[in-house]
Amino acid sequence: MSSNRRNFIKTGGLVLTGMLAGAHMVSGFVPIHSAIIAGGEGDYTLPALGYAYAALEPHIDARTMEIHHTKHHQAYIAKLNAALTKEPVLKTKSLEQLLASLKTLPESVRNDIRNHGGGHWNHRFFWTVIGPGNTMPSEKLQTAIINDFGSMEAFKEQFEKKSMSVFGSGWCWLMVDAKGKLIISTTSNQDNPLMDIVETKGKPILALDVWEHAYYLNYQNRRADYLKAFWHIVNWQSVNEKFES
Repeated sequence: MSSNRRNFIKTGGLVLTGMLAGAHMVSGFVPIHSAIIAGGEGDYTLPALGYAYAALEPHIDARTMEIHHTKHHQAYIAKLNAALTKEPVLKTKSLEQLLASLKTLPESVRNDIRNHGGGHWNHRFFWTVIGPGNTMPSEKLQTAIINDFGSMEAFKEQFEKKSMSVFGSGWCWLMVDAKGKLIISTTSNQDNPLMDIVETKGKPILALDVWEHAYYLNYQNRRADYLKAFWHIVNWQSVNEKFES
């Protein structure tokens, strides 16, 4: 496989991620998203956003987006690549497979893959579910949200409440559980619902980064304001595709 082909598979553009993200069942109901599987040998690379850093203003400022993408996300990638040089055989596995089997990974790389592999996967996913423009949940997704949360307003309220409950750094997720029900969960640091170490697993369809680096330049300690602003930049088209895949 050529290096260009490997890099294309690893970075996974926004459009392909939204169109192709699917779930395959593995032990413990951990989904494998086909469009963002690493696979094969070589290094992970920083994916393009697919929109300008200023495209989410005034809700997220351009400087925050630039730092978040080119500094924070890039750092996770660099440290993940460095970790994998210790156990080159693991480069034959997808990132999703590694995260789904953390308990069985060599101790020499387990924490690095959890933290930096999780950081790469989470951010790569996050960039696909935010964006400019006005999109709406599909009729199918709206129906599911109403069935499982009572209303769109009740869902947003619960999602914000869960996001506020994260102590320190972490993520809030909307996902489909093993029974096909929509649920909201949170994870600490760079953990995510694909990992075999987390309490609540499922297929993520929406995520919110509640690390302070995601919003501090604009909102300082006003996380609640950041959560309200989030709804203005959700890329519901991508969320719809992830839900219906």
